[in-house]
Amino acid sequence: MDLLALRLSFVLAGLTTAALLVIGLPIAHWLSTTRWRWKVLVEATVALPLVLPPTVLGFYLLVSFGPRSPLGRAFTAATGHTLAFSFEGLLLASILYSLPFAVQPFAAALARVDRRLVEAAHGLGASPLRTFFVVSLPLALPGIVAGAVLTFAHTLGEFGVVLMVGGNVPGSTRTLSISVFDAVEQLDYATAGRTSLVLLAVSFAVLVVTYTLQHRSLLA
Repeated sequence: MDLLALRLSFVLAGLTTAALLVIGLPIAHWLSTTRWRWKVLVEATVALPLVLPPTVLGFYLLVSFGPRSPLGRAFTAATGHTLAFSFEGLLLASILYSLPFAVQPFAAALARVDRRLVEAAHGLGASPLRTFFVVSLPLALPGIVAGAVLTFAHTLGEFGVVLMVGGNVPGSTRTLSISVFDAVEQLDYATAGRTSLVLLAVSFAVLVVTYTLQHRSLLA
């Protein structure tokens, strides 16, 4: 097994999950509380990676990260290397690709919080931010943890977007899914089997954790 690819995959999945906890929770909280009539547009935008082919999303991201794009030029000027085919570009692409796997479970968990408890906290003088951290977040925690776990697993198994945006640079963008693909191309089925078994075990464990948390949330 490619241990370097294993380490890179777990680092990528961990950073993506951490970033989506910071980015996704405010979006999810807004979606679960807003009465804006056009919020469906935001929901559709967030969910787009679920239905868009990974190669199509990867293509648009590759163009956006390229040296001729404003973002690509700014990144190259600041760092001295291109955003495309780099770990930073891969991380940004993973955050965008995994966004619905975080936001949707987060929003569903926050929507189940009893609004009377939130209103009671407001009535006692708590600010919206304090109410979120003291009331909403603890009550929605099982769903939020489930979303974070799903995000981690989804990032770990990414292939299409990873290949389009990151390519196959050992130690920088070569992940476990790319390692499996390479092993099969080289007819090294033993290596492909061992790596696939790791991904299968992680995926099964993630599903067990997710369903356990969902059942506990429903029983609470």
